[in-house]
Amino acid sequence: MNDLTHLDSKGRAQMVDVGAKEVSQRIATAEAVISMQPETLAMIAEGKHKKGDVFAVARIAGIQAAKKCSDLIPLCHPLMLSSVNVDLEADSSKSQVNIKATCKLAGQTGVEMEALTAASIAALTIYDMCKAVDRGMTISQVQLLEKSGGKSGRWSRT
Repeated sequence: MNDLTHLDSKGRAQMVDVGAKEVSQRIATAEAVISMQPETLAMIAEGKHKKGDVFAVARIAGIQAAKKCSDLIPLCHPLMLSSVNVDLEADSSKSQVNIKATCKLAGQTGVEMEALTAASIAALTIYDMCKAVDRGMTISQVQLLEKSGGKSGRWSRT
């Protein structure tokens, strides 16, 4: 098992020094799922929410969250992301929205946290916009799907 890199030899929190790492193309994709009442999903999918386009707002929130990840999670490096893509798909058979966020950059550290943050905040934004009509929504399956780049190379959940 690898040592925890965010702790120094005395067990104190530290920001990992990535200065000696090689720059490589790094990509990470994460997902989140938000389940809701069928009526709530229909309202979103049909664009009938009085607050506007729920998917558009959630997409922008996810992109903004990825850009602000280092402000939200201690010890994360501020990164110059080259791309953030947030896809939202209504699944009426399961009464849920599937969210996938992909972050990319050429850099010395990975973008897993940025992708996870983007997916999470997109789901939270949907909850916020729809809570007046459905407080029972559930956010689940926040997880990394795959990452590539860096010394550890490619990893995939599938």
